[in-house]
Amino acid sequence: MPILLPKNYPYSDKLKRKGVFVMSNTRGREQKIRPLKIGILNLMPTLEATEVQLMGMLANTPLQVDLKLIMMQTDHRKVEDLPHLGEFYVPFDEVKNEKFDGLIITGAPVEKLPFEKVDYWKDLASFMEHTKKNVFSTVHICWGAQAALYVHYGIQKTMMDHKLSGVFAHTLLHKSYDNPFTRGFDDRFLVPHSRYTMIDIEAVKATEDLEILDESYFAGPHLIARKDGRQVFLSGHWEYDRGTLMKEYERDKALKNIMPPFNYFVADKPEFGVEVTWKAHANLFYSNWLNFVYQGTTYDIDEIANL
Repeated sequence: MPILLPKNYPYSDKLKRKGVFVMSNTRGREQKIRPLKIGILNLMPTLEATEVQLMGMLANTPLQVDLKLIMMQTDHRKVEDLPHLGEFYVPFDEVKNEKFDGLIITGAPVEKLPFEKVDYWKDLASFMEHTKKNVFSTVHICWGAQAALYVHYGIQKTMMDHKLSGVFAHTLLHKSYDNPFTRGFDDRFLVPHSRYTMIDIEAVKATEDLEILDESYFAGPHLIARKDGRQVFLSGHWEYDRGTLMKEYERDKALKNIMPPFNYFVADKPEFGVEVTWKAHANLFYSNWLNFVYQGTTYDIDEIANL
């Protein structure tokens, strides 16, 4: 949220350079405010867990969020999920022409498939194209980020020899206040990852519109953004709760070459339990994103296409 200061306050510019949201008292009194319209396109098989995790991130600011849960109509779901979907989710076809201040597109457990082999790919690619004109800012998570980089920029993913699973340290590539999404960040921070694929980093670097904001020796970049902030790509899972990687590890233990998640258990020993080390920066990122949306979107949501 912005700080309201007198128009002639002498240190306003200094605060702005440090990434502080500053607004004059006059503008603050005249500003029209409404709830932010945020959509979540949930592609994860852990349907309710994922939506609760993301809601927890979005609820961590004073801003009001008008949330809409969206599903792909061709997305195969477990029978036990169908009543929940029918009551609380809106089919893709009903919202594909709506405007949103912000949108989150989750990951999906389909990363080993070529993009075009995913059963809902055509609809998803169409929806991603729709976001460019009808959403002020879209956050893409894990496979959702890989898919969006492919749709928008033709950037491919590559398979790794082993699954990347654990909590990895990332280092900022700039001062935290140089980008609205990393304001208040420490120079180093932790992110959970769980995937078999990596994006083509050199292709990202060669794309003029994109900026890599951090890097990890083991996990590669996590936070990539279009320079105007209208698209954000997260390679990891900041939304994960304490036990999410544990459940995935228990599920995958029967497979060959599956190691315990790195830097996740206390002393890297599952019997000692989990140590949560990523939540502070996760909450800070989503707070920053909502503030970015709040500062940049229009009061008349239909005007988003003109921004």
